[in-house]
Amino acid sequence: MLDKEQQLQYLSRIESALGAATDVALRHKAGTFEVLDRGGRDVVTEVDRRISDVLRAQLLRPGEGWLSEEDADDQTRLSCEIVWVVDPLDGTREFVDGLPEWCISVGLVENGVAVAGGTSNPATGETFLGAIDCGVHYNGRAVQASAREQLQGARVLASRSEFKRGEWQRFEDSSLSVQPMGSVAYKLSLVAAGLADATWTLSPKNEWDVAAGVALVTAAGGNVRTIYGLPVTMNKQNPLMAGLIASGKPLWQQVVEMLGADTEEVDM
Repeated sequence: MLDKEQQLQYLSRIESALGAATDVALRHKAGTFEVLDRGGRDVVTEVDRRISDVLRAQLLRPGEGWLSEEDADDQTRLSCEIVWVVDPLDGTREFVDGLPEWCISVGLVENGVAVAGGTSNPATGETFLGAIDCGVHYNGRAVQASAREQLQGARVLASRSEFKRGEWQRFEDSSLSVQPMGSVAYKLSLVAAGLADATWTLSPKNEWDVAAGVALVTAAGGNVRTIYGLPVTMNKQNPLMAGLIASGKPLWQQVVEMLGADTEEVDM
């Protein structure tokens, strides 16, 4: 695995790229750009494309792989040890609708493991940066995943679309404080920073949706697994993966027992 000094160098590159991408995002407001609506919540904007181009120019170096929602999948990445897994605008529907629940997401994957990542929410002025051996910083301040030990009253972030479809009804009568929200990358970032206690997604996600968030939660001392309790591996031929569970470690076992996930392999 990359050593701490190497991780810090990559984090510096991520921070710089997020800054440039954030500047692009802030130049656009709802109604000032073209939107291609693919139906439902699946939309694409010209802003996504512009941010993707900026990120690629800032991040990619010779010998490194690239996987982005906005680019055709060049599967030469499968033979690369280092791969950038990027979502230029996670939560595009929220961005278009003017909801401050979207972010720019950059994950660094080494041999299938998300080792570093960063997200920026330009609408709220929040930046999250972290790597496995370097911890996580939220707007420049060191943070850790939640130390909460009891589910009662825990702040749990739900997928807004899953919530609207009724998939979270079984949790509504529990003692949890459930908050629907867009952008899974942003939700994972909030868990990493200890600003939420847990999140899970019941539907499949693509690697670019979660790579940065997985790295951040891990770096912050939290746990993250698939909804089936399996380790999260990246840079697969098919980037679609099962949903995820993420929480602080003290709360982890209660969360997975409630969800019925098999987590025997989890290192506590």
